[in-house]
Amino acid sequence: MLQVAVVGSGPSGVYAAQGLVQQERVPGVRVDVLDRLPCPYGLVRYGVAPDHEKIKSLQGTLRTVLEHERVRFLGGVRVGPDGLPAARLRELYHAVVYCVGAATDRHLGVPGEELPGSWSATDFVSWYSAHPDVVSGGFMAHGFLAGAREAVVVGVGNVAVDVTRILVRGAAELSPTDMPQAALAALSDSRVREIRMVGRRGPSQARFTTKELRELGGLPDTEVVVDPAELALDPAYADPSGLPAAQRRNVEVLRGWAERGPTAGSRRIRLRFFLRPVELLPDGRGRVGAVRFERTLPDGLGGVTGTGRYEDIGAQLVLRSVGYRGVPLEGLPFDASHGTVPHLAGRVLRDGSVAPGEYVAGWIKRGPTGVIGTNRPCAKETVTSLLADAPALVRREVPPDPLAALRAEGLRPVEWAGWQAIERAEAALGASLGRSVVKLPDWQSLMTAAEATGAP
Repeated sequence: MLQVAVVGSGPSGVYAAQGLVQQERVPGVRVDVLDRLPCPYGLVRYGVAPDHEKIKSLQGTLRTVLEHERVRFLGGVRVGPDGLPAARLRELYHAVVYCVGAATDRHLGVPGEELPGSWSATDFVSWYSAHPDVVSGGFMAHGFLAGAREAVVVGVGNVAVDVTRILVRGAAELSPTDMPQAALAALSDSRVREIRMVGRRGPSQARFTTKELRELGGLPDTEVVVDPAELALDPAYADPSGLPAAQRRNVEVLRGWAERGPTAGSRRIRLRFFLRPVELLPDGRGRVGAVRFERTLPDGLGGVTGTGRYEDIGAQLVLRSVGYRGVPLEGLPFDASHGTVPHLAGRVLRDGSVAPGEYVAGWIKRGPTGVIGTNRPCAKETVTSLLADAPALVRREVPPDPLAALRAEGLRPVEWAGWQAIERAEAALGASLGRSVVKLPDWQSLMTAAEATGAP
């Protein structure tokens, strides 16, 4: 019987588990899905904006896989430093599939980036999504919204659109979501009225999807402003017919906003283009007070070049949203230039040779590209490789029950019953606050809830 560990319970990990237990080529495969968090679903739980209920409903599909009779969810299991060594995990299973995503964000690399008031959009998303690392790490104690009236979001992708939208949402719109109570209260009290989302290139090269972009235009009490002169700097703006359909639709939406007259709204979103951040400037209190941008122009090769002309934009809150990046996992090879694990069709490569029984899927395999659905064919390729290797993999003896071995080594994984207890606790918290489900915001409350049911 082939026993497989999948490290990571986000979409790529769950799709890998699904591919393993629903195929007939190698019958009876058993899969343990390990996650260092006590909660499953990865970025579907901790990355999708709380007001995107349709996308978050994907949790139901992932749940069906994790409740399969030959799949076990084992939360609270850290693989690597201060946890279970990768080499030991390899001894417990015939194969290990690493689906650990891209755990950090890219930096701007400009002076002043570490000023108080300057954050990664990743941290902001994790805060309003109740990721226990961020909340337990004291992010909330900094009061990053306190005193902020103007915000700059550096980046023009879907995450940038998400954080911009959440910054202007009102309490009435956010209260029905599962947003943690402290984040809801802070956003409700926010004084931010002016938000600028800034890209160093033009509208035809922006990474947001048209659906996400259009949502900004439908926000209550919010004016969206686009400068026609900045759009006109893009060579594709005058005639977008040669663009791919998605980029063409983006340009059309932006053109519509640029050509219409002023609209009413107590909040304003300005979309800016062809501006490259070069420095974050402090205010009189040593916090960020403005961002200095250099005007850029297209270089004719798909990039931009600086013009030597600068513009300072006031901001007491700066969120960088310029991409994710994978981080090394102890015991696995790592390509630092790409932020991925070297692989051949999902098989981990060590010094150019296939490492038997080690696989990757998701962002740690291909880099932080694509949408949630992109993880399905990515996982399928890896599963196909693993199943082809199965006859050789099962020749190696492994413990009949890896979970028993984990417990014998002092680990106490949160099993599915523990996760269900967390769900009940979050429903009870929501009811007590007059809301629906409200996420538990920190490690202690999550683990207390999981252990209250007698989870081993």
